[in-house]
Amino acid sequence: MSQTTFSIRMDDNLKKDFDKLCEEFGMSMTTAINVFARAVVREKRIPFEVASSKAPAYAADRRAFYNANPVASRMSMVMRQLSAEAERAGAADMTLDEINAEIDAARSGR
Repeated sequence: MSQTTFSIRMDDNLKKDFDKLCEEFGMSMTTAINVFARAVVREKRIPFEVASSKAPAYAADRRAFYNANPVASRMSMVMRQLSAEAERAGAADMTLDEINAEIDAARSGR
């Protein structure tokens, strides 16, 4: 795979804080940016909520929804746990076809 250079401008203090945190994670800033970019491409969305500080009602509405719907709350928690496990297992990037092939192989005892 060919590589390219990607240059961005960032506040000095933010860069220092980001670099320090990346080191704590055991990765470089380049690796962290690549992880972010891969997640955006894979999920076709920003992989976290981006909201205006003027929109706190959305978070409150979402909390109220999950508080009123214990099944939805439990499903959300289970999905977060499954996603984390897939990340740990290195399977988070699998396509649906690859997942189905794994299921078929497991069912047939291969």
